[in-house]
Amino acid sequence: MPDKPLILVDPHFRQMSEIFSPADRQRLYDQYEVIWGKDEPMPLEAAQEALSRVQAVICADWRYGDALYNASQLRAVLTVSGGFPRSLDYETCFSRRIHVLSAAPGFARAVAEMALALALGASRGIAAGDRAMRAGNEQWLHAGNVGAFMLYGQPVGFIGYGSIARALRPLLAPFGCQISVYDPWLVDGYLRAQGVQPASLERLIESSKVIFVLAAPTSENRALISRDLLERIQPGAVFVLISRSHVVDFDVLTELVCAGRFKAAIDVFPIEPLPLDHPIRQAQEAVLSAHRAGPVVEALWELGEMVLDDLEAILRGLPPQRMQVAQSELIGRYASLAVKKAQSETK
Repeated sequence: MPDKPLILVDPHFRQMSEIFSPADRQRLYDQYEVIWGKDEPMPLEAAQEALSRVQAVICADWRYGDALYNASQLRAVLTVSGGFPRSLDYETCFSRRIHVLSAAPGFARAVAEMALALALGASRGIAAGDRAMRAGNEQWLHAGNVGAFMLYGQPVGFIGYGSIARALRPLLAPFGCQISVYDPWLVDGYLRAQGVQPASLERLIESSKVIFVLAAPTSENRALISRDLLERIQPGAVFVLISRSHVVDFDVLTELVCAGRFKAAIDVFPIEPLPLDHPIRQAQEAVLSAHRAGPVVEALWELGEMVLDDLEAILRGLPPQRMQVAQSELIGRYASLAVKKAQSETK
């Protein structure tokens, strides 16, 4: 038996240097006996055999099939992909008290920062002004600010109040915005204790000058923001799509933004890369970003830091504090997992 805890590190599609800073990589090897720890995916048969001996696995997804049932010493599955692993038997994990953790909160600060930047870029017409300046047809002073507005004091709506929203709220504090939140997974008392105002989705859409879509994709919210809701957005308001396009009827969003009904700032799309002929590319009232909000160096290194912090806690018999914990009440309601479950039930 090794003196140090034995763990399997198989992070592909992530790279080791991408998620572990030099200091955390040293920490990893100082504290644990590491199996694999390479950028390439570990050969499946070897990984399945190793799982019978390890106390934890750090991976991007669960690709090891039924090896879970022979993993008698396994205490944690820690994923670095930004979501919970698919093809994992969660009931078995819960019954055996195997922690299943997602590093998604590690992206929260980076995504929140980008959400604020996109909101400011759209509300002040920064991208449109830059395009006009480069084309030589800019409008100066007051004429260049038609339709622009300041964020200060504006009513703001959050659709979803998870880790991104909790990171964004303090960034908006200096602007004095009243924040309304729609999140059916949270009770009103909790939201009020967070300093935000619970609201119905309809009321939030109608009353907010800036709307942030921050919800994780679930089995319940596909195209939740429908034509009816999109048509209720105030003229000239800003709609920031920063979590997943799953939540929005993207075709209708494109239609209305191209028609100039309101402004949009978008970092996520139904198809990525976005087809070159997609009409949203031509929308003058849109600020577009190629799914760049999360994967910056500091955010990716935070993934590794969070993984090592929570792994240390678990192996000391303490509860994890930094990563997102799979909860039995909610895990089957995440979109990718719900789809996987439905597919398995039809076989």
